[in-house]
Amino acid sequence: MSKQETHFGFTKVPVDEKAKHVAEVFSSVAKKYDVMNDLMSMGLHRLWKKFAIEISSVRKGERVLDVAGGTADLSRAFAKRVGPTGQVWLTDINNAMLTVGRDRLLDEGMILPVAQCDAEKLPFPDNYFDCVTVAFGLRNMTHKDKALAEMKRVLKPGGRLLVLEFSKIWEPLSTAYDVYSFKLLPWLGKKVANDADSYRYLAESIRMHPDQNTLQHMMEQSGLEKVEYFNLTAGVVALHRGYKL
Repeated sequence: MSKQETHFGFTKVPVDEKAKHVAEVFSSVAKKYDVMNDLMSMGLHRLWKKFAIEISSVRKGERVLDVAGGTADLSRAFAKRVGPTGQVWLTDINNAMLTVGRDRLLDEGMILPVAQCDAEKLPFPDNYFDCVTVAFGLRNMTHKDKALAEMKRVLKPGGRLLVLEFSKIWEPLSTAYDVYSFKLLPWLGKKVANDADSYRYLAESIRMHPDQNTLQHMMEQSGLEKVEYFNLTAGVVALHRGYKL
């Protein structure tokens, strides 16, 4: 792979075109995103996110940044935790996803600050947030190292970054997981969202994402300390946590 190319699933694309391809995927699936999440994970994504919220230790009055926050599952939960004296920012690079998330918040009577922005160029000052989270978004970013460095930059000293992402499953389950990923997921995508290709990309992007130990090392390389991870559902998903000290 040349310096000018990167991975879009199993396909090589020019570095400056990946964001456009990812945007097309999520613009296509935005309105069915939550339904598909429930079907694909059999509802487990709610438990994974709940675990991340508990591990975050977010308290009243704190500032939280939800990167690639999409349909606002984490933002909604964090807003209840920080209360009126705290602040939660919902951000996403994709306008269609952000619109769905913002509308959900408004439907529930929650008014949170929202920003469409690139995680590699966050429009926030240094040392601003107590906690930064990115759930199921890091694998879609072109330069993961730059995104991690940016998230670390906006954290206050003592703040924590949480990365919830698909990871490497326990090896004895890998064959069955491959069948599920490359056969069932595209079929579900076609039936529910009329979009098999986007869900084929989902399966491919998971396989191309760094495994647990590699991501831990990347977070340490970005300057985060005390980095650890928790395997969820036999490693289908992993939650990484690191601190800015």
